[in-house]
Amino acid sequence: MKPLRLLPLTLALCAGAAAAQYPDHPVRVVVGFSPGGPTDVVARAFASYASQALGQTFVVENRPGANTILAAEAVAKAAPDGYTLLIGATNHTMIPALYADRVKFDALKSFTPICAVAVSPTVLVTGPALKVNTLDDFLARARAEPGRLTYATPGTGSSGHFATAQFLQQTGIRMNHIPYKGAAQAISDLMGGQVDSSLATLGSVLPQVQSGKLTALAVAAPKRLAQLPQVPTFDEAGVPGYAADAWYGVLAPAGLPPDVRARLQETARGFARADATAKSLDALGMQPRELCGDAFGAQLSHDIDTNRKLAQELGLKAE
Repeated sequence: MKPLRLLPLTLALCAGAAAAQYPDHPVRVVVGFSPGGPTDVVARAFASYASQALGQTFVVENRPGANTILAAEAVAKAAPDGYTLLIGATNHTMIPALYADRVKFDALKSFTPICAVAVSPTVLVTGPALKVNTLDDFLARARAEPGRLTYATPGTGSSGHFATAQFLQQTGIRMNHIPYKGAAQAISDLMGGQVDSSLATLGSVLPQVQSGKLTALAVAAPKRLAQLPQVPTFDEAGVPGYAADAWYGVLAPAGLPPDVRARLQETARGFARADATAKSLDALGMQPRELCGDAFGAQLSHDIDTNRKLAQELGLKAE
C-alpha cells in the first residue's frame, strides 16, 4: 500500500514536468484581421517576444472576415492546450451585441483570458478629398449634407463602428457607413478618396497622419497625445465627454490548464513590461497595458454588457 501513497506526489511531479515543457512545438496565434492593421501588429510583436522568451516558434495566422468571428470561432473550437491563441481587440466584446443568434461560441465563456497587452486611443481622420481642417468644419459639412459623407470602419460591429455610432448620436449628424474587412484596406481607401473619414485607432493611422496623407481632426483621449501634439482632444474641439479607445489582448480556449495559463500570463506580462515593446508601440500610437487573468476577464464581461446596451440604444444591427 505504501507506493499508493506516493501516487499524488508522482502525478504532481508529472504535471510540473508537463508545464515546464510547454511549449514543445509551435504555437498558433490567430488574428481576425488582415495583415498590416493594429491588431496584426500587436500579434506579430507578441509572437516575436514569446518565441524568444519561451524558445518555441509562435506563428501568426490571419483569418479575417465576419468581424473577427471566423478567428474567434476557430480558437474557441481548438484544444485547450495553449497551442492555439487569439489576439483579440475591443470589437471581440461587441460580437454578442450583434451576432448572439449567429455565433457558435460565447465571447466570454468560450475563452480563457490571458492578458490585455496594449491600448490605443481613437482619432477622427479625414482623407484628402474632403478638404476640412477642423472638427467644426467637419461637423458643419456633415450637417449641410446629411447622410452624404461616408465613414470607414474595419467592419460592422467593430470598435470603430460602435465608436462612430456613439459620436453620431452625440453630435446629431448623419453619415453613411462603409464597412471593410480590416483596418488596412479601410485606411487605404480613405487615402485614395473612396471614403471621407474614419474614427480609427491611432495605431492604424499615425504614419499616414504624420506624413500628411490623412488629416487628424480630434483625438478621443483625456489629453493631447505626444505623437500628435497639434491635434486637439474632442473636449477641446467642442464635443465634450466623447471618449473611445481600443485594447488588444491574448485569449486562449476555455479550459486551459492553470499551469499553461500561468506561463502565458508571465510571458504576456513580460511583453507588456519590455522596453522594446514600449518603444515599438509608441511609434505606432499605442501604449503597453498589463491587465491579466481575472481582472482581464472582468473587463471583458463589463465591455460585453456595456456594448450590448449601447447596441440596443443606438439600434445597431449586423448587416
